[in-house]
Amino acid sequence: MAHTQINDFKSEANEYMQLLTRILDDDLLEVTYKLANDLNLAWKNRKRVYICGNGGSAANALHIANDLHYGIGKLKAGKSIPGISVEALPGNIGIITCLANDEGYEKIYSNQIEVKGEKDDILIVLSGSGNSMNVINAIKVAKEKEMTTYAVTAFDGGKCKELANTTIHIKANDMQIAEDAQLIVGHLCMKWLNKLK
Repeated sequence: MAHTQINDFKSEANEYMQLLTRILDDDLLEVTYKLANDLNLAWKNRKRVYICGNGGSAANALHIANDLHYGIGKLKAGKSIPGISVEALPGNIGIITCLANDEGYEKIYSNQIEVKGEKDDILIVLSGSGNSMNVINAIKVAKEKEMTTYAVTAFDGGKCKELANTTIHIKANDMQIAEDAQLIVGHLCMKWLNKLK
């Protein structure tokens, strides 16, 4: 019984890893390269980067923000240099719960962008479906403020794919693959930025 279960587990795991490898195609790498270079410009020009998402994507926003804030500047030429001015919008629970309570959950990110965002800043939205109203509204407000908008989406890309200036489309109908790929995109950008500095 246990032997059969481990074989079933390995089969599932191999299928998962094959799908993850397949979605990392040239199309995804080319648009991720574009994001990496836009992040580098923001770094050089002291523009701010905002990242948001829901659930696992919110957690990934926090992770990627940490990498861009600290990880890219760590131990370059034997010393630390300042990273990107970046903020994960799900990070302040006081702001999130206040806005959700007073304005509605669909405005938890757009309100923050309205207050903080400036022309030529970058907004990165992480979303499996691309259809959550709070990230859709964030893109709309960011575009009104002439920010550069990216959507990292899966499934069919949803409304975010239509709205964002650039979409990094993860070609998978699987939320776990989508969330893993979000971090891979973030880590590829981090690795490239480290090479450029």
